[in-house]
Parts: sequence; structure tokens; C-alpha cells
Amino acid sequence: MARFGRRDRLRYWFDNTMSRGTPALIGWLGLASGVLIVVVASLAVLLAPGDADRNGHWAGVVWRSLLRTLDPGTMGGDEGSGPFLALMLAATVGGIFIVSSLIGVLTTGLEGKIAELRKGRSRIVERDHTVVLGWSDQVFTVIAELAEANQGRRRSCVAILADRDKVDMEEAVRARVADLGRTRVVCRRGNPLKVADLELVSPGTARSVMVLSPPVQDADNHVIKVLMSLGARRWSGRRPHVVAAVHDSANLRAARLAGGESAHVIDADDIAIQLIVQSHRQSGLSTVCTDLLNYEGHEFYMRPEPALAGTTYGEALSAYELGIPVGLRGADGKVSVNPPGGTVIGADDEIILLAEDDLLIRLAKEPAPVVEEAIATAEPVRPEPERTLLLGWNQRAPKIIELLDAFVERGSSLTVAALCDDPRGGLGRPRNLTVGFERCDPTDRTRLERLDVGSYQHIIVLGDSGYDPQHADARTLVTLLHLRDLEESLGDPYSIVSEINDDANREVAQVTKADDFVVSDKLISLMLTQLSENRHLYDVFADLLDPEGSEIYLKPAADYLRPGATANFATVIEAAARRGETALGYRVRERFHEPPDYGVVLNPAKAGPLTLAADDRVIVLAED
Repeated sequence: MARFGRRDRLRYWFDNTMSRGTPALIGWLGLASGVLIVVVASLAVLLAPGDADRNGHWAGVVWRSLLRTLDPGTMGGDEGSGPFLALMLAATVGGIFIVSSLIGVLTTGLEGKIAELRKGRSRIVERDHTVVLGWSDQVFTVIAELAEANQGRRRSCVAILADRDKVDMEEAVRARVADLGRTRVVCRRGNPLKVADLELVSPGTARSVMVLSPPVQDADNHVIKVLMSLGARRWSGRRPHVVAAVHDSANLRAARLAGGESAHVIDADDIAIQLIVQSHRQSGLSTVCTDLLNYEGHEFYMRPEPALAGTTYGEALSAYELGIPVGLRGADGKVSVNPPGGTVIGADDEIILLAEDDLLIRLAKEPAPVVEEAIATAEPVRPEPERTLLLGWNQRAPKIIELLDAFVERGSSLTVAALCDDPRGGLGRPRNLTVGFERCDPTDRTRLERLDVGSYQHIIVLGDSGYDPQHADARTLVTLLHLRDLEESLGDPYSIVSEINDDANREVAQVTKADDFVVSDKLISLMLTQLSENRHLYDVFADLLDPEGSEIYLKPAADYLRPGATANFATVIEAAARRGETALGYRVRERFHEPPDYGVVLNPAKAGPLTLAADDRVIVLAED
């Protein structure tokens, strides 16, 4: 057995202390300085006692040696015997080496600390902040919306944890988000799948946690694993609510099970399908939904209103000067959107309101007058069978056809035109639709002309799943240009709803004047942001998207007001209430193709003069 000597043990001990980094090196340099100063002073007392006495004896020489060690220029005026001057010179030379080494150690230590901080591995100390787990293009929409939502707060923080370089994330946020307002964005590098890394963003003190889908294959599996990591963490006290989205409906149950009771997981695929189908039936719905989800527009708020306790929902519709009631949230947490007008408001109920800002909501001293003679009396026109053209094919198409079959009148028809095999064998048996198929390239102008697009009332353009998102958007834009060119020669016979993957391409697509652009990822990001700020809005959105409840419709203005009659929006609200509906706003036909609002006006002034034409639309909450 090998035996270690004292020298080996001392060397091992010294190596261990040196490996502890900058503090250990500074300690050794300080010790070397002290030893040098003490040795020099002691030798001066022994070898040059006279000079030592003139300089304060041992303590005085120690002080002078210290000054010479720290500042070589101090010995310029020294006088004394040869041994004394030699000792002072030794202290000065030794000090040069020690101070130089100290400067080098400090510089290296500071650079190392800065490099460590740039790695983003330090734990944040925040409270009531929003945690974002993961990184994708959605993060820029989320940050921009949170910054807008927190404008009224003194200070707010968004903490991002992703397996990316901290500096790169911060630079990307600064480049893509123009105005952060009072919101600070803190980035940390770590794997959200590791419980230890989650601690870097202090989820235990957060207000909410948002899980983003990464731009990789099997993104839903990643989201589910992150939800499981959050569930595995030991929580003390209040647990923040978690919001996430999955893109495959088959993964929804697993994600909700992984997230537990504190998580709200939405089905992004189902929401996109709902928006595409409903937008196809009523032009402008996508713009309305974007406005409702965007903090720069109008949002849903929940607030108690003791002054309205005991009154009915129908009476509450005219009770506000600013803000429109859209539903009630009971004391048991149950949400009812567009309830019957006779529903009595309880003392503990909250009123769900549509408003531009919660600070702008206020009751009216007296209701705005209703212009009775302007209310339309004719019966609404019954819907008729429709012809729809579906251009392109992706994984959402079968569900779109299934949902479309549930909404349209019996006798309606749908033609699928895409570069794929005939899909009708896997569609089941539609009840109201007759489905046809034509194999063609939607970007081919000649093939579009052969389809006789002018014979259809509605056209849906889907992004082709056989291409990457940018290429699919490029093909969609080409198809839209062809359709608009054909439409101008045919006299505007059809509406167009298109699916755009990247919101940046939506601005490009405005030149085509498509009626609706369903940007799936952006709408999902907006909804997740709303839920992170108020978890109770989940039930409101679920009710709005449920075909069994009340949905948003854009109906002919002539069903509510006499065309050309001068009235006000209070009159529109009353006309809608008599039909069991809640009016939210209107859309002007002349501005259908004018960005950014495309003619949509939500929550207008109730008493201001208003005249609607027969081609305008009233935006309402209704069951059909």
C-alpha cells in the first residue's frame, strides 16, 4: 500500500484550496503580502536598528513596508543605511509581483463572473411574475401582450426559461418587441423538463406559468413532459395556475391529466378549426376574435356590481355607460354567456363585461334613449343551402368538413380541390353536405378557372401540409391573388377564408383583400396570454367556441335596424335583446377590406348617432 508523506499531503491541500477559484487566490496573495511585510520589518529591526528606530521601530516599518508593497513610488524619498534601503527595495519588488498578480486574479474573476451571469444560470428573486417555459415565435406575441396588459401596474416581470443562450434570447426580444413599457423581461437558460432548472425562474412565487410549444416534431410530447415536471415539483403554499396548448386533439386528455387541477390546457387544433368554419360562414369573425383576445383592443373583464343585484340581465344591458355585459359568473364559478334576459343577478354574482379597459367601465346615470321607430320589424331571412369550395388539404381538413356539416343547411355542397388522393373515403357520412373532389393544384390559375369558382358562395384556402409553413403560406398567397383577380371579373360572388401560419405573412396577404386570415399560432398565443392573466376566462372562451352554446355571429344589420334610419347603439342592443341576443358591435361594409380593423367596431358609444346600411353587419352573441 502506498504511503503519502507530509509533503504530498500539503501539496494536495494546497491544490484543493487553489481550485476553489478567485476567493482562494486572493486569500493566498493576501497571505503572501502579509508574510513579505512582516519579514521585511523584522529584518529591518535586526539588520538596521537605527533606521528602524527613526521610522517608528517595528510597527512603523511594517506600515512603511505596506505602503511600498502597494505603491512602488513611495520609496523614491527613502534615506538610510544600505541594508535598510535594500530591504525596502525587496518589499517594493515583491509588492509589484503581488499587486500585478492580484489585478490579474481580480480581472479573471470578474470576467468569469460576467460570463457566468451571461449564461443565465442564477436564480431570480421575483414575486407575482409570469413564467414562460419554452421558446418559439409565440413568445414575442406573449411578451408584447403581457406588456400591454401590465401598463397600469407599477412594475411587472416576465421570466423566460428555455434551453437557449440567455443573451441571444434577450437580443431577440429587444429586436421583435418594440415597446415593453414597465415590464421587465428576464431570461434564464435551462431545460424546463428538469425540476432543478425550474427553480431558476422561481415558479413558487409566480402569478402564472405558461408552457409554450417548441418548434419541433412531437411538440405536444414536450408540453406534456413540462407539465409533468411542474407536477413533480414540491409546492409550498399557493400554486400558480398553469396554461398550455396542444396541437393534436388526441393528446388533450393526457396533457390535462399531466397538468392537474391547476392547469388549463387548450386544444389549439380544435380552436383553429372552429375559427375557420365559423369565419367561412360569417366574414370578419377572425378580426373580431383577434380584437377580443388582443390587449390593444377590447377584452372580457369580470367584476362584481352590487348596484345591479336583484335586477335582470336584460336590464343590465343598458345599465353601463361604458362597457357591454355579455354574461354572468355565479358564486359557484359557473359561467353563463348570453343568459336569458330574465336571469336575476345575485349579490355574489360577477358580471362579464366587454370593455377597452377595466378602468373605463362605469355605470350610466341613466340609460341611453332607444329609438323605437328605427328597430326593424321584418322577420330575419332564413338561411339557405350553400356551395363551398375547399382549396388545399392538411390534417385539419377532415374535422373542418365534419364541423361544417353540423352548421350548414341540408342540401349544401362542398368541393375539395387539392393535390392529394380522394379523401372522401375517410370522411364518414355527412348529413347535410354533399362532398365532391377535384384533384388540382390551387396555385394553377387555369385549373381554378375550370373549377368555376364563381358558382360558390364561400371559399376556404388551407395551408398545404406537404410543405414547410413559409412555403405553404407562399402558395396560399398565390392562390388568394388568383381568386381575387377572378372575383373582380365576376362581380364579388364569394367570400374567402384563408389559413396563414406566420402572422408576418398576414400583412403581405392584405393586398389580396381576403375576408379573413386565420393565423392559428397567434390566436392561440393571445388566448394563452388572456388565460395567464385571468384563469376564469377559460370558461368564457370555452362557451363561445362550443357549438352548443352562444357563439359570435355577424348578422345583417337590416335584422336589427331599418336601413338608413338614424338611431344609436343602445337601440341595436335593445333590438338584439328582444331576439335573445347580446349586441357587441357592428361592421361597416364599406370598410370590409381596410386594415387594421376591417370595418369592425366593438363596444361603441351607446348614445352617439348611428346609421347602418342593409349590407352592414351587427356583431352579436347568439345561439344560432
